[in-house]
Amino acid sequence: QVQLVESGGGLVQAGGSLRLSCSTSGRTASISIMDWYRQAPGKQREFVARIMSGGNTHYADSVKGRFIISRDNAKSTVYLQMSSLKPEDTDVYYCRIPGSPVYWGQGTQVTVSS
Repeated sequence: QVQLVESGGGLVQAGGSLRLSCSTSGRTASISIMDWYRQAPGKQREFVARIMSGGNTHYADSVKGRFIISRDNAKSTVYLQMSSLKPEDTDVYYCRIPGSPVYWGQGTQVTVSS
């Protein structure tokens, strides 16, 4: 079992920055891939960013150049540094461990005001 806890969300003005954290606990030694997703009310959850165990990263086109995913293996934590935020980035952000089963955190709300 793995537990994921997101933090760092909040209210920010357009153009501002936030850093989200996702701390993991439990059987974390085998975790190689970690993702960030986001979801707006009434919409499907969508991929934001992925980081592999070797440090390779992948981003959704909508956040490329503005968001950076990173990880601190010693702290079992993954981060999402979000810059140049736009109102359309307003969502609940979730961290996710893909696999069988898939693990999700409880989410953290990010609200970007115009």
